[in-house]
Amino acid sequence: MARAMNDSTQATLGTPSADLNSRAHTLGSDRGLAARLGIVLQTALENFVARVSRLPDAPVYASRDFAWTENLEAHWRLVRSELEQVLTQRDNLPAFHQILDEVRTISNDDQWKTYWLIGAGMDLAENQLRCPETMALLRRIPGVLTAFFSILAPGKKIPPHRGAYNGILRCHLGLIVPEPATRVAIRVGNRICHWREGETLIFDDSFNHEVWNGTDGWRVVLFIDFPRPLRQPWHALNRLFLGVARFLPLLRRANRRHRDWKRAFYRGSAPD
Repeated sequence: MARAMNDSTQATLGTPSADLNSRAHTLGSDRGLAARLGIVLQTALENFVARVSRLPDAPVYASRDFAWTENLEAHWRLVRSELEQVLTQRDNLPAFHQILDEVRTISNDDQWKTYWLIGAGMDLAENQLRCPETMALLRRIPGVLTAFFSILAPGKKIPPHRGAYNGILRCHLGLIVPEPATRVAIRVGNRICHWREGETLIFDDSFNHEVWNGTDGWRVVLFIDFPRPLRQPWHALNRLFLGVARFLPLLRRANRRHRDWKRAFYRGSAPD
């Protein structure tokens, strides 16, 4: 498992004043009545999900709690090899916010690149064909929802924020971790974690979190979202709920944006 530790430098990294070990919303504090009501309903749903979870409610989990991580780690060099081919076109890869509009609240430059392999409602066949070993590993992850190479530029910081729903957990497989590794990290709740190449980090992104790369190198992980393990029948209901995500307007827009990018990319030119 990726190394996790408390770090006294946390106070200097722009962390929110709210309880760090929480699912606090730290973006867009001026909300109308409808937004505040939505947060109340979201909180009630997430409290229920936490109660029916098979694992304790925590910001960071041990990789050994997820049997499939052993296979992923054992074959990480296959993934790294396919990544290296992708990175020959790094400058032409889309920034995260160019695919998902919602990411613009935390990043709107070209310093957080992506190469998508799995996404709800997204046609990713061309990308998948170029990463067959990675796809074979991903298909062995139960219910995998999202997967892409997450490519973070030197000096890039992603401010404190939280994910939309705690019925999803996230895995990062470390692929390229620049030195000094202590200067590239993610804080999830009150835990600061440092990636290691070939090791997985599992966390709940609905906890307030932030990322920074204080090195001169690029950091790359295989970013994977999967359903949180719940007791039945709630696990099956959660999988059903997550399955309708492809119909959300934000993901339909993401599909259109990625389609436009790949048309330009696979013609051998950068997207507009």
